[in-house]
Amino acid sequence: MPISSNITSILEQQQEITFLHCYPNGYLKYTDLCNLLQLTAGRHADLGGISFTDMQAFHQAWVMSRMRLEIKKLPKWRDIVTIKTWVKTLENSRSVRCLEMYLNDEKIVGCETFWAVINTKTRRPEALALPHDHFQKFEIDASLASTKKIDISTNVTTLANRKVVLSDLDVVNHVNNVKYMEWCLDFEDPTRLLNQEIATLDINFIKELNWDDVAVIQKEINTNTSIYSISKENKNAYALEINWYK
Repeated sequence: MPISSNITSILEQQQEITFLHCYPNGYLKYTDLCNLLQLTAGRHADLGGISFTDMQAFHQAWVMSRMRLEIKKLPKWRDIVTIKTWVKTLENSRSVRCLEMYLNDEKIVGCETFWAVINTKTRRPEALALPHDHFQKFEIDASLASTKKIDISTNVTTLANRKVVLSDLDVVNHVNNVKYMEWCLDFEDPTRLLNQEIATLDINFIKELNWDDVAVIQKEINTNTSIYSISKENKNAYALEINWYK
């Protein structure tokens, strides 16, 4: 896709929260929060000519490696939210992108994401093959803390083994970070999710899982933190750290 004449270095996009995005209590699911933020990032990439389709000419794709969400509250069904996004850094194979979600001019979510460019044939990182100088980079933070590497303990409890099925896969032919999160949150007390008790979420996407792989889901529990890890053949593929308000 060509670079859009409407491209701006800071994108603001409105989004209606539909019933498909919500828990039974009518509030946005944490997984759909992540999806909406990443779809907005994808829209910005589309407008700027560095989308998945553009990159496939060079057998490249963006993969989100880390994500940090700081959540004040969640919107509900029929709310209209505004999502803002901008590129903080983009160099070689790596990019930091910031996002914010607003409801009635109130910032309710701050998010920092760390992305890597991979070659979809070799599955290895490589420098972005497309021009990006038309994106102004902003040294502006959307969250109080940056993305981080989650410390995965060996003192964990195995919760389940899960075989990857077709519905787990995305267009890059792997299990993406939101699907991993969904698997983990299914082991949480639903009441805590419905009561919006999550203060922050940190995500690490470490390794791909593909169709027919068997994933091992494990959990470490601290006083006010839940840390999940997902692995294949004793190699970590994903980590999720949840910090709770209560």
